[in-house]
Amino acid sequence: MLPDQVPRDEAMIKGKTAVVTGSTSGIGLAIARALAAEGTNLLINGLGDEAAIERTRLGIEGEFGVAARYSPADLTVPREINAMMAEAETRFGSVDILVNNAGVQFVAPIEAFPPDQWDRIIAINLSAAFHTTRTALPGMKARRWGRIVNIASAHALVASPFKSAYVAAKHGIAGLTKTVALEAATFGVTANAICPGYVWTSLVKKQIPDTMRARGMTEQQVISDVLLQAQPTKEFVKVDEVAAMAVFLCSDAAKSITGALLPIDGGWTAA
Repeated sequence: MLPDQVPRDEAMIKGKTAVVTGSTSGIGLAIARALAAEGTNLLINGLGDEAAIERTRLGIEGEFGVAARYSPADLTVPREINAMMAEAETRFGSVDILVNNAGVQFVAPIEAFPPDQWDRIIAINLSAAFHTTRTALPGMKARRWGRIVNIASAHALVASPFKSAYVAAKHGIAGLTKTVALEAATFGVTANAICPGYVWTSLVKKQIPDTMRARGMTEQQVISDVLLQAQPTKEFVKVDEVAAMAVFLCSDAAKSITGALLPIDGGWTAA
């Protein structure tokens, strides 16, 4: 059975609560909406125009009939992450599903890589997942049910030049996922990482100018010769494909899948 064919009564997540980081746009928003479509209450988090985020939150509540809250927590600040997780517990009574999706990117040769950008990427792409997980896991263990879905990257499995911090963080997410899966295996809690190839999101769009400068390429050359060069399908992954996999991993059908790194990359890592 394919992820997007899981019947609603098999997903078993109606009435549960999910925290999805980086969910005001892109992959995170698609995952939040897909979970809401299954009846999951949400705490969304991310950056953007305040009024636009409020419209998104209200739209989710109105379209899917679930409760949705928004946290503006800065994921580089552990105390704000702790407050966000506590807010979800207080408002909904539990955090049953945790999706660590937030991510940032910076492209430069390592000898020219700004240390502050390294610190920022490691904080948001890796350390934030540690802080949310350590906060959510005790409750999941106590209830003997939980789903942790980390949005990694094909760069959790392979490297690319000029992305030292991002590749390091995503390889770290892979290790964190496996470790949590082993620690939680007897408590009804699963931890898995989805490893997308290039998905057409604002994060990908924003790295094009830096890659153009780093490699001396035009925009079209970056798209065809860098971004899609490694994906045999020569197509960007769609956000809804990643969202469907996330919902599947939260379903009862996936209860024996844990510690897995699951590529959705158009064949990139098959070589």
